Amino acid sequence: MLGSIPVRVLDDRHRAEALAILDADPVSNVFVSSRVHAAGLDPRRLGAQMWGYLRDGRLVSLCYSGANLIPVAAGPEAVRAFAERAQAQGRRCSSIVGPVGPVGELWEILAPYWGPPRAVRAEQPVMATSAVPSVPADPGVRRVRMEEFDIVYPACVAMFTEEVGISPDSGDGGVLYRARVAELIRDGRAFARIEDGRVVFKAEIGAVTPRACQVQGVWVPPDLRGQGRAAAGMAAVVGEALRSVAPTVSLYVNDYNTRARAVYRRVGFTELGSFMSILF
Repeated sequence: MLGSIPVRVLDDRHRAEALAILDADPVSNVFVSSRVHAAGLDPRRLGAQMWGYLRDGRLVSLCYSGANLIPVAAGPEAVRAFAERAQAQGRRCSSIVGPVGPVGELWEILAPYWGPPRAVRAEQPVMATSAVPSVPADPGVRRVRMEEFDIVYPACVAMFTEEVGISPDSGDGGVLYRARVAELIRDGRAFARIEDGRVVFKAEIGAVTPRACQVQGVWVPPDLRGQGRAAAGMAAVVGEALRSVAPTVSLYVNDYNTRARAVYRRVGFTELGSFMSILF
């Protein structure tokens, strides 16, 4: 029992209860769950606060409040409570991300105070697979080595800029983004095919839990698209992820990116739900 306060900041005493909520939907909650598995709930280690919503003294919903604001298992009452807390502290996040319903409700409440956003991605299908792809894997796709950072980093910047609409090198000069790319390489979670010093396919596994992982940053140079590189590259990444990372591989994609969605379906991904992202 956590007491009678409807919303409170959680700490490591509530880790088991929080993970039970997260594990109810391991694919949709993979990012938040990965952070809790890695750092616990102490805000100093987590680099964020985890808000908990209580009903009859029992923890039933969560909201990750850090660089992203992410509601988890949040019904209308929890959404309103999280929105009130977020409004009271002011916007500290660069995005609101999560299932379409709760995020849409959060944004409806917060928009008069936080708007206008830089972009709204209203429909982002969440896809997952637990099967080894039938598509032949590209044998040239492998884990990136740290000495290849300077080759891979420009491709990461290009992907991020194309996807998000701003360069990750803006603001702090890319310090945080460079550190994140380096971390993924060191952890063996960055994959690429490199030809003559050029990245021709890349993807990373950005979040990992015992039950699922999430692929991000899938990219092929614009002049090489339409040649089947993405499908073969993703088949290699998914196959290795299933072998050595987690039993389910997931991702989410913008609904208007019909080419990418077709590639993912070809590799074996199926749609399980939809996210919405509000970008600031």
